Amino acid sequence: MIGKLQGIVDYIASDHIILMAGPVGYKVYTPDTVTLGTNITMWIETVVREDSIRLFGFSTQSAMNLFNMLTGVSGVGPKVAMGIMGAIKSDTLMTSIATGDAKTIATAPGVGKKVAEKIIVELKTKVGGGAFTMDLTNDNGALPDLLSALESLGYRRMDIIDMAQKLVAQNPNADVTKLVPMALKEISGNK
Repeated sequence: MIGKLQGIVDYIASDHIILMAGPVGYKVYTPDTVTLGTNITMWIETVVREDSIRLFGFSTQSAMNLFNMLTGVSGVGPKVAMGIMGAIKSDTLMTSIATGDAKTIATAPGVGKKVAEKIIVELKTKVGGGAFTMDLTNDNGALPDLLSALESLGYRRMDIIDMAQKLVAQNPNADVTKLVPMALKEISGNK
């Protein structure tokens, strides 16, 4: 099996790239944003099915491991896993799993509420560890409340989640009444 490829991005399509590794062009499905003509290295997960062999490429080994965890969830195939990883940043996805935030996961294409909840149930115990767990221990439960408050004001979850996570991490003792004004100030400063 192919484990890693290094080469030049020769072609970019909506769901895959052609990566020239020497004289051979490999069709690699990737959630990563790449630039035509650049030399890149990708960790490769080979998925063999009855009717196809597909290469899925990731810029980091941890992203590939996250892909493998997602495809290990019953009902989540490579296409859905790639959709999730393309729509949600890895750290946001892991935080959503660890905190039980199915609403954020359900924003990915092809993922409904039931699939999002299944991902959380099956992966919640697997995403903890190291610095990631430490960050979560600082969360006083304000993140879901902050997200709900901002959504009720008309902001889309995918537009505010990274900023909300950062605010909660930076202000571990603040409750939602203090976080909402800070978030609105942050949002207005970004426009």
